[in-house]
Amino acid sequence: MKLRSAFLLMVSSAVLLSAQTPEVEITAEPHHHLVVQNPFVRVFKVEVAPHAATLMHRHRHDYVFITLGASEVENDVQGKSPVTLKLKYGDTYFLPGGFAHIAKNLLDQPFRNVTIEFMQDEKAHKSPPPKWDEERGMHILEGGTQDILFVKDGVRVTEVALQPGATLPKHHHTGPHLLVAVSDLEIRSDVVGQGPMPGHFKSGDVKWLPGGYSHTLTNVGKTEAKFITLEFH
Repeated sequence: MKLRSAFLLMVSSAVLLSAQTPEVEITAEPHHHLVVQNPFVRVFKVEVAPHAATLMHRHRHDYVFITLGASEVENDVQGKSPVTLKLKYGDTYFLPGGFAHIAKNLLDQPFRNVTIEFMQDEKAHKSPPPKWDEERGMHILEGGTQDILFVKDGVRVTEVALQPGATLPKHHHTGPHLLVAVSDLEIRSDVVGQGPMPGHFKSGDVKWLPGGYSHTLTNVGKTEAKFITLEFH
């Protein structure tokens, strides 16, 4: 009975401490580095040193985060008990906004991710988002995969993995999209009517791309190319 009481007191103290911790806006949190901002997204590169923690910061918008390497993180959401998350290389998750938290890195290596806020989430909540022709599905390619993970707030999120020499067949981008390199990338984009365009990306690099074109993508590197795309109608 005494052990149970002590445990409950410890949990209550942790929750109270979390609730009393001052919070900052995500743009003022020093581990979040803003790299892209436009009417559709705000994109942050996040890096937390081994056994370090972020400040308590608020997520006002729905967002997706993409993990860059195996991670173990304690997630201290304001007003709730801490939760430990074990994340794998390339894990991609959607979270609704409207909360503040601290992320603590529990490992001996940096915790890295790319966080993408949806700046038009309120608009998406108020009216039914446009439907995609395909919202879930795994496509087996010759030497790779194309996996549509989910559609949230009208944004379609897809993971692509290409072995050396493999090609993502011709596809059309109606609207703008964001590319996030999970691995280092050496890829070639063959745009219809424009010819080949080389692309060199380090893991964690992001690129905002316009819509209105068709192309193929080929992995011209010597290792697997893995990336995430977020497509906007």
